[in-house]
Amino acid sequence: MAKPKNCPPPKKCAEQECEEGLPPWLATFADLATNMLCFFVLLLSFAQMDVQKFKDMIGSIKEAFGVQTRRPDAPYSAFSPSKLERKEVKMTQDDRAMLGMVVQLNTLLDDDDLKKSTKVTTDDVGVIMRVDNDALFEPGTATLKPGADKALAKVIAILKEHNYDLVVRGHTDDRPTSNNLYPSNWELSSARAATALRSIIEKGDIRSSRLKAVGYADSQPLLPNNSDENRQTNRRTEFFFHRPGDRSW
Repeated sequence: MAKPKNCPPPKKCAEQECEEGLPPWLATFADLATNMLCFFVLLLSFAQMDVQKFKDMIGSIKEAFGVQTRRPDAPYSAFSPSKLERKEVKMTQDDRAMLGMVVQLNTLLDDDDLKKSTKVTTDDVGVIMRVDNDALFEPGTATLKPGADKALAKVIAILKEHNYDLVVRGHTDDRPTSNNLYPSNWELSSARAATALRSIIEKGDIRSSRLKAVGYADSQPLLPNNSDENRQTNRRTEFFFHRPGDRSW
Protein backbone atom coordinates (compact mmCIF):
# COMPACT_ATOMS: atom_id res chain seq x y z
CA MET A 1 0.00 0.00 0.00
CA ALA A 2 1.41 3.32 -1.03
CA LYS A 3 1.89 6.12 1.54
CA PRO A 4 -0.19 9.22 1.03
CA LYS A 5 1.70 12.09 -0.39
CA ASN A 6 2.45 15.23 1.56
CA CYS A 7 2.11 13.37 5.00
CA PRO A 8 4.41 14.65 7.77
CA PRO A 9 6.66 12.13 9.49
CA PRO A 10 5.41 10.77 12.86
CA LYS A 11 6.57 12.69 15.93
CA LYS A 12 8.60 10.87 18.54
CA CYS A 13 7.61 11.48 22.18
CA ALA A 14 10.47 12.64 24.29
CA GLU A 15 11.11 10.40 27.28
CA GLN A 16 10.54 12.20 30.63
CA GLU A 17 13.36 11.75 33.06
CA CYS A 18 12.28 11.25 36.80
CA GLU A 19 14.31 12.79 39.62
CA GLU A 20 15.84 10.42 42.15
CA GLY A 21 14.41 10.25 45.72
CA LEU A 22 11.04 11.27 47.17
CA PRO A 23 9.02 14.10 45.76
CA PRO A 24 9.39 17.35 47.72
CA TRP A 25 5.76 17.35 48.92
CA LEU A 26 6.05 13.87 50.40
CA ALA A 27 9.11 14.77 52.45
CA THR A 28 7.32 17.83 53.85
CA PHE A 29 4.28 15.73 54.78
CA ALA A 30 6.45 13.15 56.54
CA ASP A 31 8.19 15.85 58.58
CA LEU A 32 4.84 17.29 59.59
CA ALA A 33 3.51 13.89 60.69
CA THR A 34 6.66 13.19 62.69
CA ASN A 35 6.44 16.56 64.46
CA MET A 36 2.80 15.97 65.35
CA LEU A 37 3.64 12.54 66.77
CA CYS A 38 6.41 14.00 68.93
CA PHE A 39 4.05 16.74 70.14
CA PHE A 40 1.39 14.31 71.34
CA VAL A 41 3.98 12.04 72.94
CA LEU A 42 5.26 15.01 74.94
CA LEU A 43 1.73 15.93 76.00
CA LEU A 44 1.12 12.41 77.21
CA SER A 45 4.40 12.34 79.13
CA PHE A 46 3.65 15.66 80.86
CA ALA A 47 0.10 14.72 81.80
CA GLN A 48 -0.61 13.49 85.34
CA MET A 49 -3.74 11.41 85.50
CA ASP A 50 -5.22 12.25 88.90
CA VAL A 51 -8.74 10.87 89.09
CA GLN A 52 -9.62 12.73 92.30
CA LYS A 53 -8.51 16.08 90.89
CA PHE A 54 -10.49 15.37 87.76
CA LYS A 55 -13.62 14.67 89.83
CA ASP A 56 -13.06 17.84 91.87
CA MET A 57 -12.69 19.84 88.66
CA ILE A 58 -15.92 18.38 87.28
CA GLY A 59 -17.71 19.21 90.52
CA SER A 60 -16.44 22.81 90.42
CA ILE A 61 -17.63 23.18 86.83
CA LYS A 62 -21.07 21.84 87.76
CA GLU A 63 -21.36 24.28 90.65
CA ALA A 64 -20.21 27.15 88.44
CA PHE A 65 -23.01 26.39 85.96
CA GLY A 66 -25.60 26.04 88.73
CA VAL A 67 -25.91 22.27 88.84
CA GLN A 68 -27.24 21.42 92.29
CA THR A 69 -25.74 18.39 94.04
CA ARG A 70 -26.60 16.91 97.42
CA ARG A 71 -23.68 15.97 99.64
CA PRO A 72 -23.99 13.63 102.62
CA ASP A 73 -23.91 15.30 105.99
CA ALA A 74 -20.70 14.83 107.95
CA PRO A 75 -20.35 14.85 111.74
CA TYR A 76 -17.29 17.06 111.50
CA SER A 77 -15.87 19.33 108.81
CA ALA A 78 -12.40 20.79 108.60
CA PHE A 79 -11.45 23.87 106.60
CA SER A 80 -8.29 23.80 104.53
CA PRO A 81 -7.06 27.38 103.94
CA SER A 82 -4.46 26.21 101.41
CA LYS A 83 -7.01 24.76 99.02
CA LEU A 84 -10.01 26.87 100.08
CA GLU A 85 -12.34 23.93 100.25
CA ARG A 86 -14.23 22.01 102.91
CA LYS A 87 -13.07 18.49 103.60
CA GLU A 88 -15.12 15.86 105.32
CA VAL A 89 -13.14 14.21 108.11
CA LYS A 90 -14.03 10.92 109.74
CA MET A 91 -13.59 11.33 113.47
CA THR A 92 -12.13 8.55 115.56
CA GLN A 93 -12.93 7.92 119.19
CA ASP A 94 -9.78 9.80 120.25
CA ASP A 95 -10.75 12.76 118.05
CA ARG A 96 -14.18 12.91 119.69
CA ALA A 97 -12.56 12.79 123.12
CA MET A 98 -10.22 15.67 122.20
CA LEU A 99 -13.11 17.72 120.83
CA GLY A 100 -15.09 17.05 123.99
CA MET A 101 -12.15 18.23 126.09
CA VAL A 102 -11.94 21.47 124.15
CA VAL A 103 -15.65 22.14 124.62
CA GLN A 104 -15.46 21.23 128.29
CA LEU A 105 -12.45 23.46 128.95
CA ASN A 106 -14.09 26.42 127.25
CA THR A 107 -17.22 25.78 129.32
CA LEU A 108 -15.22 25.57 132.55
CA LEU A 109 -13.60 28.94 131.88
CA ASP A 110 -16.58 30.80 133.33
CA ASP A 111 -14.56 33.45 135.11
CA ASP A 112 -14.03 36.63 133.06
CA ASP A 113 -10.44 37.10 134.22
CA LEU A 114 -9.68 33.47 133.47
CA LYS A 115 -11.11 33.78 129.96
CA LYS A 116 -8.85 36.74 129.22
CA SER A 117 -5.68 34.98 130.38
CA THR A 118 -6.42 31.47 129.04
CA LYS A 119 -6.52 30.03 125.53
CA VAL A 120 -7.47 26.50 124.50
CA THR A 121 -6.10 24.95 121.33
CA THR A 122 -5.26 21.52 119.88
CA ASP A 123 -2.47 19.77 118.03
CA ASP A 124 -2.13 16.33 116.42
CA VAL A 125 -2.05 14.34 119.66
CA GLY A 126 -3.71 16.43 122.34
CA VAL A 127 -5.24 19.58 123.78
CA ILE A 128 -3.27 22.58 125.05
CA MET A 129 -4.52 25.01 127.68
CA ARG A 130 -2.33 28.14 127.74
CA VAL A 131 -2.41 30.43 130.77
CA ASP A 132 -0.54 33.72 131.08
CA ASN A 133 2.14 33.60 133.74
CA ASP A 134 0.92 36.95 135.05
CA ALA A 135 -2.32 35.21 136.09
CA LEU A 136 -0.55 32.31 137.82
CA PHE A 137 2.72 33.48 139.38
CA GLU A 138 4.14 36.44 141.19
CA PRO A 139 6.54 38.43 138.96
CA GLY A 140 10.00 36.86 138.73
CA THR A 141 9.12 33.98 141.06
CA ALA A 142 7.58 30.51 141.05
CA THR A 143 5.07 31.44 143.76
CA LEU A 144 1.44 30.89 142.80
CA LYS A 145 -0.89 33.84 143.06
CA PRO A 146 -4.01 33.55 145.27
CA GLY A 147 -6.28 33.23 142.21
CA ALA A 148 -4.17 30.64 140.42
CA ASP A 149 -6.13 27.77 141.94
CA LYS A 150 -9.06 28.57 139.62
CA ALA A 151 -7.07 27.61 136.53
CA LEU A 152 -5.51 24.59 138.22
CA ALA A 153 -8.96 23.40 139.30
CA LYS A 154 -10.00 23.26 135.63
CA VAL A 155 -6.94 21.16 134.84
CA ILE A 156 -7.75 18.76 137.69
CA ALA A 157 -11.36 18.41 136.50
CA ILE A 158 -10.19 17.36 133.02
CA LEU A 159 -7.68 14.84 134.41
CA LYS A 160 -10.33 13.25 136.61
CA GLU A 161 -12.84 12.87 133.79
CA HIS A 162 -10.53 11.89 130.90
CA ASN A 163 -7.84 9.22 130.79
CA TYR A 164 -5.22 11.64 129.45
CA ASP A 165 -1.72 12.36 130.69
CA LEU A 166 -0.53 15.91 131.38
CA VAL A 167 2.68 17.80 130.68
CA VAL A 168 3.08 21.16 132.40
CA ARG A 169 5.34 23.30 130.20
CA GLY A 170 6.84 26.54 131.47
CA HIS A 171 7.79 29.38 129.08
CA THR A 172 9.32 32.83 129.51
CA ASP A 173 10.26 35.76 127.31
CA ASP A 174 13.82 36.67 126.32
CA ARG A 175 14.50 39.08 129.15
CA PRO A 176 17.08 37.85 131.70
CA THR A 177 16.00 37.13 135.25
CA SER A 178 16.84 39.49 138.11
CA ASN A 179 16.46 36.97 140.93
CA ASN A 180 19.45 35.19 142.47
CA LEU A 181 17.26 32.18 143.19
CA TYR A 182 16.79 31.65 139.43
CA PRO A 183 20.00 32.51 137.57
CA SER A 184 18.37 32.09 134.17
CA ASN A 185 15.00 31.62 132.51
CA TRP A 186 15.66 27.88 132.38
CA GLU A 187 15.52 27.60 136.16
CA LEU A 188 12.55 29.96 136.39
CA SER A 189 10.43 28.20 133.77
CA SER A 190 11.24 24.76 135.19
CA ALA A 191 10.43 25.88 138.74
CA ARG A 192 7.07 27.31 137.67
CA ALA A 193 6.13 24.14 135.82
CA ALA A 194 7.11 22.03 138.84
CA THR A 195 5.15 24.27 141.22
CA ALA A 196 1.98 23.97 139.14
CA LEU A 197 2.45 20.21 138.85
CA ARG A 198 2.94 19.79 142.61
CA SER A 199 -0.25 21.73 143.29
CA ILE A 200 -2.19 19.51 140.88
CA ILE A 201 -0.91 16.36 142.61
CA GLU A 202 -1.70 17.64 146.09
CA LYS A 203 -5.13 19.16 145.43
CA GLY A 204 -6.35 16.74 142.79
CA ASP A 205 -4.92 13.48 144.11
CA ILE A 206 -3.62 12.67 140.59
CA ARG A 207 -1.09 9.88 140.11
CA SER A 208 2.38 11.25 139.49
CA SER A 209 2.88 8.71 136.68
CA ARG A 210 0.36 10.69 134.60
CA LEU A 211 2.16 14.00 135.05
CA LYS A 212 5.39 15.58 133.90
CA ALA A 213 6.91 19.06 134.14
CA VAL A 214 9.41 20.70 131.79
CA GLY A 215 10.85 24.19 131.35
CA TYR A 216 11.54 25.70 127.94
CA ALA A 217 12.69 29.20 128.98
CA ASP A 218 12.45 31.45 125.88
CA SER A 219 13.26 28.73 123.34
CA GLN A 220 9.69 28.34 122.03
CA PRO A 221 8.11 31.79 121.69
CA LEU A 222 4.67 32.14 120.16
CA LEU A 223 5.51 35.61 118.86
CA PRO A 224 8.76 37.51 118.24
CA ASN A 225 10.10 39.11 121.41
CA ASN A 226 10.11 42.60 119.93
CA SER A 227 7.37 44.31 121.97
CA ASP A 228 5.89 44.26 125.46
CA GLU A 229 2.63 42.75 124.18
CA ASN A 230 4.44 39.91 122.43
CA ARG A 231 6.60 39.22 125.46
CA GLN A 232 3.51 39.02 127.64
CA THR A 233 2.05 36.43 125.26
CA ASN A 234 5.26 34.39 125.36
CA ARG A 235 5.28 34.33 129.17
CA ARG A 236 2.93 31.43 129.65
CA THR A 237 2.37 28.05 131.25
CA GLU A 238 0.95 25.32 129.02
CA PHE A 239 -1.08 22.37 130.26
CA PHE A 240 -0.73 19.78 127.52
CA PHE A 241 -3.26 16.93 127.71
CA HIS A 242 -2.26 14.02 125.49
CA ARG A 243 -3.21 10.41 124.91
CA PRO A 244 -1.35 7.93 127.14
CA GLY A 245 0.10 6.11 124.13
CA ASP A 246 1.69 9.26 122.68
CA ARG A 247 4.98 10.05 124.39
CA SER A 248 5.76 13.17 122.36
CA TRP A 249 6.59 15.35 125.34
